Amino acid sequence: MALKNTINLGNINQMELQHVREIASLHQNMATKYKEFANQCQDQKLKQMFQQSAQDAETTASSLTNSLK
Repeated sequence: MALKNTINLGNINQMELQHVREIASLHQNMATKYKEFANQCQDQKLKQMFQQSAQDAETTASSLTNSLK
């Protein structure tokens, strides 16, 4: 499940900011891995599952990053 809306992160401390950045980075890494898995799949249903997971992870990473702006 992806985080599809930006959230208000205006009043967070430096430690929380670092955690949010790390979570966004981890989601981007997950998206990369899911894409790699999808490219290796022969089964179309499994391939679609990995592709959807990659898209969800990218959406969450983008939402978190955009919330920091």
